[in-house]
Amino acid sequence: MNWITMTLDELNEASTQKFIEALGSIFEHSPWVPEGVADMRPFANVDQLHGAMLAVVAKAGQMAQLGLIRAHPDLAGKAARQGRLTTSSTSEQKGAGLDRLTDGEFDEFHALNNAYQSRFGFPFILAVRGHDKHSIMAAFRQRLENNSGEEVLEALRQIGQIARFRLDDLIS
Repeated sequence: MNWITMTLDELNEASTQKFIEALGSIFEHSPWVPEGVADMRPFANVDQLHGAMLAVVAKAGQMAQLGLIRAHPDLAGKAARQGRLTTSSTSEQKGAGLDRLTDGEFDEFHALNNAYQSRFGFPFILAVRGHDKHSIMAAFRQRLENNSGEEVLEALRQIGQIARFRLDDLIS
């Protein structure tokens, strides 16, 4: 099922399959997250649903967490230019102006993405809502100074923020 928006009651009452399908894009290409909370329904509010999903991620173990992080696309990467992002990622990157980069800016993002991937082994993740290309590049440069442990935690924190934005967009 591909709902544009729905109520929390509709989500709580949906079949397990429809619940997972409806929330499948909340955590990028990781339907195991909503699957892990489906039997916890009903949720009283979005905060409770979000918290339950974050708890599933926290308990998932390092390999699953790294898989979740690696499921995210590069910001302003080649996949974005080729139109190969999820609908949510496309909308979020457009909202930050990443679809309107000059060739020079695109090259700079490409270099930052490569440096970050080389250093940490996963893509740079930032909840871009409220950011523009300049603040995103500044965050990139600052976070390249972090150690791997700090950056895994920060990537997971950013994924949690992205998930919250997406839940707020989905649930009316």
